Amino acid sequence: MNSGTEANNIVIKAEHLTKQFGDFTAVDHISFEVQKGEIFGFLGANGAGKTTAMRMLCGLSIPTGGKGMVAGYDIETQTEKVKKNIGYMSQKFSLYDDLKVWENIELFGGIYGMNDKEIKLKTDELMLALNFENERNKLVGSLPLGFKQKLAFSVSIFHSPQVVFLDEPTGGVDPITRRQFWELIYDATERGITVFVTTHYMDEAEYCNRVSIMVDGKIEALDTPKKLKEQFNAKSMDEVFQQLARKSTRIND
Repeated sequence: MNSGTEANNIVIKAEHLTKQFGDFTAVDHISFEVQKGEIFGFLGANGAGKTTAMRMLCGLSIPTGGKGMVAGYDIETQTEKVKKNIGYMSQKFSLYDDLKVWENIELFGGIYGMNDKEIKLKTDELMLALNFENERNKLVGSLPLGFKQKLAFSVSIFHSPQVVFLDEPTGGVDPITRRQFWELIYDATERGITVFVTTHYMDEAEYCNRVSIMVDGKIEALDTPKKLKEQFNAKSMDEVFQQLARKSTRIND
């Protein structure tokens, strides 16, 4: 692959991205690129600055310094276009418990600007893909946690965004359900969606194409899991993370 092709495939780019709150520098001149279809792990202990960085990349917080581009749009001057071309899912899922499954899907489809015909067609396809035909008319609040998780992820990519941001999406679910969730992630990347994910589970870091690890607002390491383990002479990503996290002097993110 030549450099020109690589440049065309960049869907996230941060250049000296910085966020300050008064005298406190939450994110300190971080720079990295993410390619189309990549699973990019964005790790860091509490206080590392990863949540603040993700908020800037999603167009929810304006940088103090540096530049950022997501899905071809400037995160500071084109925030609304950024938001229309990304999906987002957090540990809290963002679904409405008092609405039925199909109502949640239609609601978010409308928010994403899809037309009624497209929403209905894709809702039917999604129900089949998730084996949710029997849950279609159930209130989301009545679903098991694993079902909610799968639905929330599917809703976050319902409009086929270029990038989906996943903020600790597998918190609180069992290992089998977590593995099933990652199958959904793999399927999304096969469709060309780029996945930017934060997680506290270091076994999940092994599933990423590349991983960055933040410490006190800076990216201290960035490479494939295999190369990071070689670099730090570690048997697992957990060992790599622990070596770097010990350098941290912060308490809160």
